[in-house]
Amino acid sequence: MPRGRRRLLLLLLLGAAAPVAADAWRSAATSLTEHTLVVPTSDRAIAAAARVRPLLERELAAQGLAFGAPAFVRIFKQEHELELWLARDDGTYALFRSWPICTWSGALGPKTRQGDGQSPEGFYRVAQGQLNPASKYHLAFNLGYPNAYDRAHARTGDFLMVHGNCVSIGCYAMGDGAIEEIYTLVSAALAHGQRAFEVHAFPFRFAGADDSRFADERWGAFWRELSAGYFAFERTRVPPRVSVQGGRYAVLDASPESAAP
Repeated sequence: MPRGRRRLLLLLLLGAAAPVAADAWRSAATSLTEHTLVVPTSDRAIAAAARVRPLLERELAAQGLAFGAPAFVRIFKQEHELELWLARDDGTYALFRSWPICTWSGALGPKTRQGDGQSPEGFYRVAQGQLNPASKYHLAFNLGYPNAYDRAHARTGDFLMVHGNCVSIGCYAMGDGAIEEIYTLVSAALAHGQRAFEVHAFPFRFAGADDSRFADERWGAFWRELSAGYFAFERTRVPPRVSVQGGRYAVLDASPESAAP
């Protein structure tokens, strides 16, 4: 398909006039056409959007959510679950849907080196350039590993993805049906002006500040750092602000007014 026609089709599929929900991201978004044209696409991604968008839009409407609203992803290894949250009119996020993770590789704990077969844990950020609409695993997006924290700890590796199919060597494999829905929603969020969406990859759902798993000799301290991001979002329903200071994650609560688009 000619490139110009492909982009036009993507504009029609992802760029229909969905109302922009929260002021925090409405004011930051530039024109819909400008953003849609720079989202990576392919015939495969266009066909996937055509298949899944009608049902997604009906389910979104039933929940009072908009197609193209800012997205936020949480991954839970032990539970084999990926959650996708979308921004509401007031700037807080609502859980749209959860999907079972078909498979991930390694054990509980972060990825530390190239070839260790581990799926990452940590706080990641995915922008337009990290979408892969022509992945050999159907559709995919790159988590952005290693992030600043990983690099501070001399962790190595690259091309760690959330993708389709059901095989993994360090990635989170969702199956083709699930990744079509997930990819369509996050690419629509980026097309509508979200600069990047956060992905928080956790080993498990944290039980509280006294979670016994924090006593793990190898990863307990690291998991306690991750739990700060988990509980911040549980309190506010807005993705927290995460930075790396002195080789540690620093997490601050965010409000709907301060949420980055």
